[in-house]
Amino acid sequence: MGKNDDMEKTLSIGIKRGFPNEKLKKTKEPKVKKNEGGYYIYTVNEGVKVYFEDFYTFLEGLERKCLTELRSLREKIDSCDPKCEEICAYYCARKIIVDVVLKNVYGYYGDDSTLGVIMSPWCFGTVVLEKVENYKERLSRGELLDVNLPECPYLVLRYTDEIYKKTLLEICELPPEAFSLKWQYAELLKHFSRVLSNIHANLANILSLVREHRQDSSDQLT
Repeated sequence: MGKNDDMEKTLSIGIKRGFPNEKLKKTKEPKVKKNEGGYYIYTVNEGVKVYFEDFYTFLEGLERKCLTELRSLREKIDSCDPKCEEICAYYCARKIIVDVVLKNVYGYYGDDSTLGVIMSPWCFGTVVLEKVENYKERLSRGELLDVNLPECPYLVLRYTDEIYKKTLLEICELPPEAFSLKWQYAELLKHFSRVLSNIHANLANILSLVREHRQDSSDQLT
């Protein structure tokens, strides 16, 4: 369980927590609750209790791990013999994956737009999994430029496709079964999207009826 800590926490590049304790103390959001373990919510995607402190601590640790990994990979890439194409391609592929993870750590850590950004490590892993899959697909179609791709990117893309799941599990320190929930989350998001679409359509119909009623009333008065 998370512990209360009034000290302002940041990531190494100065990004502050989106929902620090000071903000949580003042919130009137009924979804935010507190017990002896600290502030928590029941997440939208999973319906499980997640402590804010636990989530941010997870991201802080993940940032440290990604930065350490990236330093090591840069050194290995710089010192790699160009003739060793397979080895260089593997390092570049792994760096692509770690870069995407770090980018998402930065994005979710500072986001205060919605409580939906607070999630369990398992859920975060599945979110990043999908981001990596989308990223590598766009790379393979030539839609993105990436400094990790050489002039002949085939080997790098092949390794990225082969190692991304294992690499994500390793970096996020998740068991293999964590990714088995990916499609459950996707289906939940689709369900919520359909519900919101239906609500929007119903509201549009109601507004249309109100406008017609007002027009009819106006015509009768004239």
